[in-house]
Amino acid sequence: MNAFTIKDLENLSGIKAHTIRIWEQRYSFLNPSRTDTNIRIYSNEELKTILNIALLNKYGFKISHIDQMNQEELKSKILSLSNFEAQQERIVNEMINCMIDIDFEQFELILDNHISKRGIEKSITHIVFPFLERVGILWVTNHINPAQEHVITNIIRQKIILGIERVSSILTSSKICVLFLPEGEHHEMGLLFIHYLLKSKGIKVIYLGANVPIKDIEYVCKLKSPDFIYTHLTSLANNFNFEKFLNFIVQKIPNQTTVISGQITCTYKKKAPENVQFKTSLSNVMEFINELSK
Repeated sequence: MNAFTIKDLENLSGIKAHTIRIWEQRYSFLNPSRTDTNIRIYSNEELKTILNIALLNKYGFKISHIDQMNQEELKSKILSLSNFEAQQERIVNEMINCMIDIDFEQFELILDNHISKRGIEKSITHIVFPFLERVGILWVTNHINPAQEHVITNIIRQKIILGIERVSSILTSSKICVLFLPEGEHHEMGLLFIHYLLKSKGIKVIYLGANVPIKDIEYVCKLKSPDFIYTHLTSLANNFNFEKFLNFIVQKIPNQTTVISGQITCTYKKKAPENVQFKTSLSNVMEFINELSK
């Protein structure tokens, strides 16, 4: 992973491509190469630079002043940012840098340090989800080698599972939830975090995992009569038909509430079937889980 387009820089840094082009004309910190068709190509180091500059600019530093800083001054100013949100963004940038450099040991160390200071829940909501959201754009455009993706996501997955094992709750609930991913869905990260949140509220979880046939969910529901079933959809197979899936769930498991979160719930235009609830954002998910414990 050593070549990025201006669109990649825009997506990762939040700086519009038009602004990046203006910065190139006026300042010296970016010097992209060009393809034979005159398309800008940015290196690993230039991606790191734009992440740092975007962070400082967002929190009050003028671009003209940043352009005069050497690398040590740049790092010093970033470390001096005291705003809580700025510190979170800095950590996310560091994780992206580790991924770019294929420094998985440092990536895990950053994550472990944050977990030890802030706990698993805040670490996931404040740095892991923003990290995955930003680099997820690159996964779509194939700028990250699949091996890199697997290593990074498995590190995060292990931390969440450890958090699930260790979490205890002073709350108790009689509610039972079945967690699953449908056939063709293998990305467990979101579902594992929901498992953690439910367990922290004292709710009993039956975790079926990824790629689960509807007939298996139906069997467990008949056996255990859960209060609701829950799935979080991240990256579905091309042949996955969401509407068909919804209808199948309603037909096969009519007596339980089905809760669905993930990006697809934001883009689905039709009304959710009866007994199906959509949670279109992380805040919606958190509100739903908090209500369950009352």
